[in-house]
Amino acid sequence: MELGQLRALRELGERGSIAAVAAALYVTPSSVSQQISALQRHSAVPLTFRDGRRTSLTEAGRALAMAAIDVEVALERAGAAVARFQGDHVGTVSVAAFHSVGLAVFGPLIAASMSADQPGVRLSGFDVAQGDFPLLTADHDLVLAHRLSGSPAWPESVRVEPLLFEPLDIAVRRDHPLATKAVIDPADLHDEAWVAVHEGFPLEQALSVIAGIGGSEARILHRINEFSVAAAVVEASGCVALMPRYTTYLRDHSQLVLRPFARPELGRHIDCLARPETLERANAQAVLSQIRSITEALTRN
Repeated sequence: MELGQLRALRELGERGSIAAVAAALYVTPSSVSQQISALQRHSAVPLTFRDGRRTSLTEAGRALAMAAIDVEVALERAGAAVARFQGDHVGTVSVAAFHSVGLAVFGPLIAASMSADQPGVRLSGFDVAQGDFPLLTADHDLVLAHRLSGSPAWPESVRVEPLLFEPLDIAVRRDHPLATKAVIDPADLHDEAWVAVHEGFPLEQALSVIAGIGGSEARILHRINEFSVAAAVVEASGCVALMPRYTTYLRDHSQLVLRPFARPELGRHIDCLARPETLERANAQAVLSQIRSITEALTRN
């Protein structure tokens, strides 16, 4: 077995098609097919199968792809051992994040990266469904992702570094009757009109939980994923919305307030996801440490 063959198999498992693997590795699709075919010749059991027009991994193929992760980790450790003689914090680390945490983290992270002894950062924003965050680790070193409390754990193919738990509050206008309450109960929301995120995104499930506790279906008038836009709609319409406590930016919306929900366990986990071998790099660890400091500060503000 060769590294290129194992890497091609792993990427196929993560990206789902020969064409996607070829694009990611900057090679031709036929080259990817040849690598996987060569690997298959060393295996007594099938590693792939045709799934319609796509090529998917068998159970044996997935097991070998997971083993390929250990190979990549070992190579990164070897590279890191050499890098320690050249200076640990070198190069650029790519960081992807969903919008609200990007708004809270990216500015301070850029400021921290300006120091001469710190690695540079390349930042990207993504608005994706919860299940798609692990896929971003194929193209980005560190991925800041959110997962609703009680939802399925992240897959074992990625390393998970917990950052913080963020409760979900209720955003209302200052003249709304609920603004006078210290804590909002599910029953208080029975007749309210909502601004909600689109289906498939973490806070959508939280709204379903709230509606279920209150014994009625949520009346959703608007679906907006960007919290700053949702805040403007709440401010203009008198609707209510779920918003995260630490990363919601309301300075431009003076007529809005956040009120705690009676179920503080209803919230989201903000985690850093990465491929295991990525976290063997000193520069990735340095940027992760900066992100930890920034997110910890959010809970104190």
